[in-house]
Amino acid sequence: MSVATDSNTEIIFVRLLNEARDVFRPTTAIIVDNGNFKILPTVDYDPNDETWEFLPGSIVSCSWKVLSGCEVRIASSI
Repeated sequence: MSVATDSNTEIIFVRLLNEARDVFRPTTAIIVDNGNFKILPTVDYDPNDETWEFLPGSIVSCSWKVLSGCEVRIASSI
């Protein structure tokens, strides 16, 4: 399930590094072109608390993955 926040943004998930298991953080991303997205930080983003695989401001593509029974976009390298 993809949740649109407005016509130019989508909710995507970014993998967190240095976790004991796979953990993904939902965040908003701006659609830039050709299916690529620019990651925006969450309101409570703290790089000292979580290590995101792709930092806010990064341009990524996305692949689809099922998390908790919902199909979501997962940030991946272009």
